[in-house]
Amino acid sequence: MLDHIFLPVSDIARSIAFYQAALVPLGITDRLDYDGRNGPPGHPDLKGFGANGRMFFWLREGESRGQAAHVGFVARSREAVDAAYAAAMAAGATDNGAPGPRLHYDPRYYAANVLDPDGYSLEFVLKPWQHQQ
Repeated sequence: MLDHIFLPVSDIARSIAFYQAALVPLGITDRLDYDGRNGPPGHPDLKGFGANGRMFFWLREGESRGQAAHVGFVARSREAVDAAYAAAMAAGATDNGAPGPRLHYDPRYYAANVLDPDGYSLEFVLKPWQHQQ
């Protein structure tokens, strides 16, 4: 199981605003700034996102390689998938697959796909057989 991911972005302020809007429908509302000076030498400043006090998605200023990463975010309902997709699109995402079933994976798989402002592939996904509350 993954604990966290760091994603380098080209414009940290733009990316913070984008992710704050796009992740709220998924219940990812916690934010934390980490000052790199508190870590080992050379540690980057980080902008964290999470839920229930646990930070797991971090942005750092750097060279973005949009096509190098695909990040799937858990949704708890089809409505949450739809809302995250709409919020991401309103915040400047590029459509990469409208909300709907992904029958090629499983008949119960429901997702939406966007590209963030740096071109990273994001998926808002409901897998009810895995994402039980």
